[in-house]
Amino acid sequence: MKKIITRLLVITVIFFHSSSVISQNLEKNFKKQQEDMIRTILWHSTTLGSKKIKISDIILKAIRNTPRHEFVPKKLVKHAYKDRPVPIGFGQTISQPFIVALMTELLNVKEDNSVLEIGTGSGYQAAVLAEMGTKVYSVEIIPELIERTSKVLDQLYPRIKLLIGDGYYGWEENAPYDAIIVTAAISHIPEPLIKQLRPGGKMVIPVGNPYTSQELVLIEKKINGDLLLHQILSVRFVPLTGSH
Repeated sequence: MKKIITRLLVITVIFFHSSSVISQNLEKNFKKQQEDMIRTILWHSTTLGSKKIKISDIILKAIRNTPRHEFVPKKLVKHAYKDRPVPIGFGQTISQPFIVALMTELLNVKEDNSVLEIGTGSGYQAAVLAEMGTKVYSVEIIPELIERTSKVLDQLYPRIKLLIGDGYYGWEENAPYDAIIVTAAISHIPEPLIKQLRPGGKMVIPVGNPYTSQELVLIEKKINGDLLLHQILSVRFVPLTGSH
């Protein structure tokens, strides 16, 4: 009996040691991929011509601290840090890392700013914003997607507030917001979002036909309510769905 118990203990120790080694190797591999991703983000930021935008160290730190591999389907985890969008189901994607960095940079948010995100998707963009200390409110129209995403966010970023609803109409209850980020394309700028943006705030949104060309647009709302629009670059996003 003693021999059997001893063997079981040895097997258990070996199993946990092996699991620990595998886990450590995976973590090292993710870290390497993450640094490669950061270098690619920095390279992209130098290719915008006259609109060259420097990605700040604060944002790069937030991206480093956000485990992107936790936000993609398990079967696609090997693609998590690649320079491209990754499908997450329901016709949606997790955005290309550079686009996440760029849109975050354009918002120019500070710690404790309130940010409204339209299109929770995988939750990755919201997580990056939360890493920066902002108060994130995120709206997603696909119930099955937000159910899955909420499990990840509840574990890693419980401060993020989620709502199932039509993002076109924003989240009036918590308005006004210091910044609004829209992660799906629409042919025009939704009036409810303009109203929910605080004077002095910024919005980033892909505008254009969801099935052809779109422009990433930065909107600055002046203190007097006037809007200043800047076209940043051509992009391709999934369409913003809903009743609009």
